[in-house]
Amino acid sequence: MIKESLRGKKIAITGSTGFLGTALVELLLREIDDIQLRLLIRPSGKRSASKRLERDILRNDAFDQLREALGEEGFDNLTNKTVKALSADISLNNLGLDDAGLQELSECDIVIHSAAAVSFDEPLDRAAEVNLMGPIRLVETLQSLDVEPHLVMVSTCYVAGNRKGTAHEKPLSQSPFYVPLNWREETEAARRTRSYTEDDSRRSENLEKFRAEAKSELGAPGISLIATKTEQIRERWVKDKMVEAGRERATSLGFPDAYAFTKAMAEQAVQEVRGDIPLSIVRPSIIESSWGEPKSGWIRGFRMAEPIILNFGKGTLREFPGIPEGIIDVIPVDLVASAIVAVAAQEKPSDPFVVQVASGACNPIKIGILADYVHEFFGNFPILDEKNQPITPSKWEFPGRGRVVTQLTRAKRILQVAENGLHKLPIRGNQAMIVADLEEKRNELDKAMEYITLYGKYVECEAIYDVSNLLQLWDSLDNRDRSAFPFDPRIIDWRRYVYDIHLPTVVTQGRVKTTPSSSPPDSRGNRLRKQVLDPSRQLAVFDLENTLIASNVVSSWGYLATKRLSSQDRLKVITKLFSKPHRCLRWTEGQNRLSQKLLSEV
Repeated sequence: MIKESLRGKKIAITGSTGFLGTALVELLLREIDDIQLRLLIRPSGKRSASKRLERDILRNDAFDQLREALGEEGFDNLTNKTVKALSADISLNNLGLDDAGLQELSECDIVIHSAAAVSFDEPLDRAAEVNLMGPIRLVETLQSLDVEPHLVMVSTCYVAGNRKGTAHEKPLSQSPFYVPLNWREETEAARRTRSYTEDDSRRSENLEKFRAEAKSELGAPGISLIATKTEQIRERWVKDKMVEAGRERATSLGFPDAYAFTKAMAEQAVQEVRGDIPLSIVRPSIIESSWGEPKSGWIRGFRMAEPIILNFGKGTLREFPGIPEGIIDVIPVDLVASAIVAVAAQEKPSDPFVVQVASGACNPIKIGILADYVHEFFGNFPILDEKNQPITPSKWEFPGRGRVVTQLTRAKRILQVAENGLHKLPIRGNQAMIVADLEEKRNELDKAMEYITLYGKYVECEAIYDVSNLLQLWDSLDNRDRSAFPFDPRIIDWRRYVYDIHLPTVVTQGRVKTTPSSSPPDSRGNRLRKQVLDPSRQLAVFDLENTLIASNVVSSWGYLATKRLSSQDRLKVITKLFSKPHRCLRWTEGQNRLSQKLLSEV
């Protein structure tokens, strides 16, 4: 049914460079004959849409099986005949398509919208522009072309928010979880928040604060460098404020983050403006590595669970909030791609058709069981530390979120006091190694806090996602389609999936150390010393042509570089400076002043 229904069809896909989108393109190429794919791809820098198709999609290892089956020439012939990149940007009107691109889109029978800002810490305005306004612009473009293809919109199960109980496969307006929102007002509010935050960041008191932070980090290397660092700090401050704004607005409405919040608004908005365009909505839960196709364990980039798993294996994440008896709803990417294809192959629905691709309702895995599998795996296949010693994984006790956050906050406060004290001392020798050690520990704490903030609510989620429509669709397939497009969550053997498929993939992708080094390991002190004093990390470059403050810049560098040297060592610096000029430097007035200044102080 699926193969026959889609044979000869022209399908447009957004988000094809992403994890799910790549899996979807591979599946369609592998299983559907005489199909035409039009991939709407945003150019990136100097890379055109066509270049991104070649590099970011077709060269991915997801296509290794197909390339091997067809041979290199056969694979190229298939993709050249079947796949075409359209330069597009869902943040622009008409999706940024030129006339030829609009014509291609108008000829499509099916449009699969998979593009999204999937980060759980996306700034509020970007999440709104991509996740909410992106599909709206797509619908408006289709309407301007006067076409009505079957629109398959990829959403998320988490539009149900932080609720308990069953979340049904229904439009949100028919759900008890429904939160009536004016999506236009929410979008404008997000844009105003960005404008206000940008203005606020430029207030004199904030600029002074950013400049002081820049000086604290850099010392006194020169005005231009401090100015650049100040601007970086300002931009980071704005982003953090926008992320916080998104999280606060989402939480106030019962959503875990801006991603789920804007996805929920997008569903409501598209149903409002779609007119006569047939609409199907596919809501996956947490998408992870593949169960079987294109190969077991295939993944593209790290998803939600991988950073948590790796840091658990490294021993840097010893606790995580959660409910051991709670269900973590995970679904392999190939099951999601197959479900999308099956939905796309259906007759155009007169009313919005919703399908949830989730495991919790029909084949659940409890968080405590998952943690046991992970603990067992790293017990048998441990990650090695710098001394080639196996890291023993801790046993998670699943404390409450408040307790974990309190412990991490206290530890960060202690580290901050220590760092503040050391910053007032000359950073040389032992102090340099201590600073590097503290920085490493602070990064570990920051990561742990970030994981809890980003993913804690998903682990604690108590909603159960109904899959009645999904299973009914599965029951309607013949054995041939079931073999080619498996999406029944009941086929998953969780121990095999977690222990034999997913975790080995995570370890490989994470490039962590699992086999001893052939050479004896360095002591921690030597490692930190090399990290701090490595000559490859030391560089002084001056571009002083037409610069009024050349003397100040060079003199500052000369002072900082030699202030603790003896007179004899200062002479060595001068000799080395003149005898070994680097290719990137040429003699300038600044260098002459530097040598004069150093000689005057010998």
